[in-house]
Amino acid sequence: MGVVVTDRFRTTQWSVVLSAAKGGVGSSEALESLCKTYWYPLYAFVRRQGHDADAARDLTQSFFADLLARDGLSKIDPQLGKFRAFLLASMKNFLANERERDGAQKRRTDDPAFHVDVETAERLYAGESATALGPDELFETKWARTVLESALRRLAEENGDAGKEESFRRLRGCLTGDEPPYERLAEDLGTTQGALRVAVHRLRRRLGAILRDEVAQTVDDPADVDGELRSLLYAAGRGS
Repeated sequence: MGVVVTDRFRTTQWSVVLSAAKGGVGSSEALESLCKTYWYPLYAFVRRQGHDADAARDLTQSFFADLLARDGLSKIDPQLGKFRAFLLASMKNFLANERERDGAQKRRTDDPAFHVDVETAERLYAGESATALGPDELFETKWARTVLESALRRLAEENGDAGKEESFRRLRGCLTGDEPPYERLAEDLGTTQGALRVAVHRLRRRLGAILRDEVAQTVDDPADVDGELRSLLYAAGRGS
């Protein structure tokens, strides 16, 4: 049976994968969970390399199916302490050997072990065509925004569970953008400007905490979290 992904497990997913790769106790479910969250940045990377949508789908899907195969943990390089660095390096190697893998790729694109939602991917990628970012930079930017979106979804779930779904929906844009129009929002939500400012401040602090947790899932050394978080925030604002 698979390992249940608890909150504690979520904060150490990549460490669990690396431990397993080194021969320690671990779970391939951790690797699968990370891959299902972070597949789109690699899809965008492959598209920016010049592949069309169908080829990018097949390559990305084949890459993850191969990685998540029974011996997938043996492919992990423990020297790559960040999941982001591991994924990009592995995909570059995969593409470099594309011709040799071509036959296997064609056989595995329909493998149910990993499914790339090409319609969603292309809808997201359509917004990238206007940017001048190269493949590596685009990967970094999409990685950062994927982490941020994951954190925002968790925050939305928390507020929904607390009966604050509508309030959060109205305030979500305030968390990552400019200062909100407090006077109008306060009137719409039936509260005071002071109370609204406090609510936005608390949401931003909670988002920051969740974001740190999301980043911690993808690094091996807790000491790397601050640096990775700074890189993420820089990349998230690039190409906007």
